[in-house]
Amino acid sequence: MAYKVFVDGREGTTGLQIIDYLSSRKEIELLEIDAALRKNTRERQQLINQSDVTFLCLPDAASRESASLVTNPDTCIIDASTAFRTHPDWVYGLPELGFGQRDRLRKTKRIANPGCHATAFILGVHPLIQTGIMPPDYPICCYSITGYSGGGKKLIAAYEEQHTPVLDSPRHYALGLVHKHLPEMTVRTGLTMEPGFTPVVADFYKGLAVTVFIHPHLLAQKMPPTDVQQVFEDFYRDEPFVRVFPFDDKSSLDQGFFDIQACNNTNRADLFVFGNQKRMAVITRIDNLGKGAAGAAVQCMNIHLGLDETAGLASFSKKPEASPCHV
Repeated sequence: MAYKVFVDGREGTTGLQIIDYLSSRKEIELLEIDAALRKNTRERQQLINQSDVTFLCLPDAASRESASLVTNPDTCIIDASTAFRTHPDWVYGLPELGFGQRDRLRKTKRIANPGCHATAFILGVHPLIQTGIMPPDYPICCYSITGYSGGGKKLIAAYEEQHTPVLDSPRHYALGLVHKHLPEMTVRTGLTMEPGFTPVVADFYKGLAVTVFIHPHLLAQKMPPTDVQQVFEDFYRDEPFVRVFPFDDKSSLDQGFFDIQACNNTNRADLFVFGNQKRMAVITRIDNLGKGAAGAAVQCMNIHLGLDETAGLASFSKKPEASPCHV
């Protein structure tokens, strides 16, 4: 039996990438919408309710509208916007959160796909809070470096078509220390206050790494960085998409430099611990269009439908030129 899947907002970066993942899978039947009717509410509602799974790759307000159109109790919605990421009635689409998360994803009909910065941040912080090593009120400072594809059509065009010298160097943004991923970064890790966080966009298409700084003397359980690395290794031991590298693993560096794009074209997350007895850095690397967006959504679909969780996620290579992915 083929599962029916509809992508509402398939013209965006995330939507196109999901189509790329699913188009060759025999157990998936993609429901098509006439291009002239893609904003027609009645047509979209019909396709949503015909589907086993609908992906919403839309801005927040449009996602809320589409979610309200569901009348079929068997239709599962996987939303890629920020609209429902902290909503108590929606299951957060990060299977790696730990015990019971996959069971919740299988049973629910409402899944909120994580943001790209949030995914990498949570993977690097949640295990420390979950095990009681980091106190919930820890004053986290962190930053993320990402490729420009996460900004969608306008930013892609700025870098690739109207490129000016100012775009040659990395650029910090959200300097008011307010970012749309902060609520989920806080809620889904168990922190009691939002971290200090600045994202940085740079002149490469995709790839993302979040760096979290840790002072061991502020931890609830004092331990050296080698033990912190072991916590991650134990927590993610059975995860198919998470690789934890040895502490201070210089063999993974390029002459001492960290390659932010080394997870590109995968659904993988790589996690590193660097530093010394006085201070350490936890770095989590993903593809912002893979584990940070479309790959994560497909992973959740696989789990929900009872399919092999890794199905169709070995790699991808296409570079969609599209409107914003809204993550």
